[in-house]
Amino acid sequence: MASSNKNKTKDRVSPYNDEELEYFRNIIIKKRDEAEQEMESLQNSLRESMENASDESAYSFHMADAGTDAQEREKTYMLFNRTRKFIRYLDDALERIDNKTYGVCKVTGKKISKGRLEAVPHTQLSIEAKLKRR
Repeated sequence: MASSNKNKTKDRVSPYNDEELEYFRNIIIKKRDEAEQEMESLQNSLRESMENASDESAYSFHMADAGTDAQEREKTYMLFNRTRKFIRYLDDALERIDNKTYGVCKVTGKKISKGRLEAVPHTQLSIEAKLKRR
């Protein structure tokens, strides 16, 4: 019985009710769907870029063009990884909604404002905690 009390204090309960959590879930799912579409587009772009790099056209022999192509691939790959990371953050937020721990600042333990969660639905920091980290 002591361990269940220990878990309750360890797992902070969301300051938002079920209806509000569903509201945030919908925002997160929408952002996640958009991010997945972007990731798919970036993946296609990378695939095309790699295929074009292996083509033996007259354009690919110029060093400046080859450098530009490589730079564009690198930029696309960085965007791809950033989007993949963003999706992981969104998945973590969905898990916090399921666990009813969403909307609690991991630094202060206080409620994260609704406006902040609407703007950055995957955040785990209140604006106060975020400003202190700078």
